[in-house]
Amino acid sequence: MTEAEAIKLFKCLADKSRMKILKSLIVEDMYVERLAERLNLTPATISFHLKKLEDAGAVTSYKDQYYMMYSLCKDIFITNILDIIKEETPDAKEQEERENNYRKKVINAFFEYGRLKSIPAQRKKERIILEEIAKAFENGKEYSEREINIIIADFHDDFCTLRRDMISEGLLERTGNIYKLK
Repeated sequence: MTEAEAIKLFKCLADKSRMKILKSLIVEDMYVERLAERLNLTPATISFHLKKLEDAGAVTSYKDQYYMMYSLCKDIFITNILDIIKEETPDAKEQEERENNYRKKVINAFFEYGRLKSIPAQRKKERIILEEIAKAFENGKEYSEREINIIIADFHDDFCTLRRDMISEGLLERTGNIYKLK
């Protein structure tokens, strides 16, 4: 299910009458007059809602003798909402580009000649700064506390705060006196 289809379905389901129709159709296939009688609505109202549900892919119709029968499309309701959310949107590349531009802006604002001017007060900005400092470490290599302090001191004099924040942000892990990137 695409994002556009999901939005159409969710909008369609945000109506009490349509939900009543779906609850009736889950029991058995029905025609308009029977649904109207069962739900105490006019046949025109039922037809209107069935058209919306059919456009959203929630119900299908088929001809049975003189009646147009409607049935529930159970497959569409089996779709996992997480799968819909995880689906990549067409503007994902733009979002990623905006995120990268934001990162560059934060890095340019807080770094001067490769040194950190100040530690950001906002957590999101500090996370970006810490990730930038973490690039100075080799992945998988174990460091002593002294080595960590020397590397971080190249960026800022308050290496203790930055080291602790890198651990609390999950960028570094500490086992005894040994540190390494996570």
